[in-house]
Amino acid sequence: MKNFVEELTWRGMIHTMMPGTEEQLMKEPTSAYVGIDPTADSLHIGHLVSIMMLKHFQNCGHKPYALIGGATGMIGDPSMKNAERNLLSLETLRHNQECIKKQLSRFLDFDSDKENAAVLVNNYDWMKDYGFLDFIRDIGKHITVNYMMAKDSVQKRLSGEAREGLSFTEFSYQLLQGYDFFYLNKNCNCKLQMGGSDQWGNITTGTELIRRITGNEAYALTCPLITKADGGKFGKTEKGNVWLDANYTSPYTFYQFWMNVTDDDAIKYIKIFTMLDRQTIESAIEAHKAEPHKRELQKLLAKEITIMVHGEEEWRKAVEASGILFGNSTQEALQKLDEKTFLAVFDGVPQYELPADKLGGGIIDMLAVDTNIFPSKGECRKMIAANGLSINKEKFTDVNGTLGAEKLINGKYILVQKGKKNYFILKFN
Repeated sequence: MKNFVEELTWRGMIHTMMPGTEEQLMKEPTSAYVGIDPTADSLHIGHLVSIMMLKHFQNCGHKPYALIGGATGMIGDPSMKNAERNLLSLETLRHNQECIKKQLSRFLDFDSDKENAAVLVNNYDWMKDYGFLDFIRDIGKHITVNYMMAKDSVQKRLSGEAREGLSFTEFSYQLLQGYDFFYLNKNCNCKLQMGGSDQWGNITTGTELIRRITGNEAYALTCPLITKADGGKFGKTEKGNVWLDANYTSPYTFYQFWMNVTDDDAIKYIKIFTMLDRQTIESAIEAHKAEPHKRELQKLLAKEITIMVHGEEEWRKAVEASGILFGNSTQEALQKLDEKTFLAVFDGVPQYELPADKLGGGIIDMLAVDTNIFPSKGECRKMIAANGLSINKEKFTDVNGTLGAEKLINGKYILVQKGKKNYFILKFN
């Protein structure tokens, strides 16, 4: 077995760890779990740290459990939240679980016959028939209100930082999460729970419950909450979360997110979000420091994580698509883009909608009359004469030329480029 704690330590992935954890993991193959909130049918990059912990855990010879919080997801964890969540239906939760498992399968081996094959569990399965009276009698009596009140997640909500306060529903969350650990410890010999540092209070409630009821061994390990070098929130863009599902965040947009991280963040993220070994990473960091303008570290980070999430083919397409906007590319490369990638590459570019019967019309009328890409026909003629107009990344030099259906990308778009940096999209309906 590889030393899991040692591996996570050099990667900067350990925040807090209960005494004896490393000794337990070096003594024997051990089972551990991470809880995943099923409030959406896709994971986002905010989940990736916990998932990478499970991936390293399995890689080091241990058995990972991914726990879908079907029951706890119906309540909502108050940690790091200042308002109560909307509650989800069982049908929605089951759908989300299936989608999440499919994504987790890109990181974890669920299907092999090895003893440390990953297992997916849902706490709804053991909570759905557990009556309220039975639960508060069997479990609630072991944890005092004083103990629960002392948790940071509770104190922050009670200290006036949130106007709504804290409902009993959310107050009970840590007891339910603690019971998950107790259940997995008792039934699956799961001895370790891992998660983000904001989960420390909930995780230690589980270890306390196990200690008081059975006296079994139980350990806790958390990773730091990831932030950006400027202190901003990791994983959020102006458009919201960066999702792992290609339907919500295109592979190109996903790739570009990692390409655009700062140098300081790239140095941190390549350790956390890739499986590259220490020597490879340290060599890449040194090479990057020598020539940071080449952004080779960002390219390596973006490559590794895009392949892990979307596969090598989507990574290649993302690189090619990046070349269209940022380098010299051809009409042929542009025509190969699927519609979603095309729109992602030219996100924010002004669009003009035209009826399909305008196809075949003169280019000057199309750009200066049907649209206001040029303020006048004369301006359009000058630009064409000066070799400054491109259509679908190819120079357009005929002032009397037309734009026909053969120019359409994905059967509906034409890309107009005025000068070096000004792009416009014509969309034909």
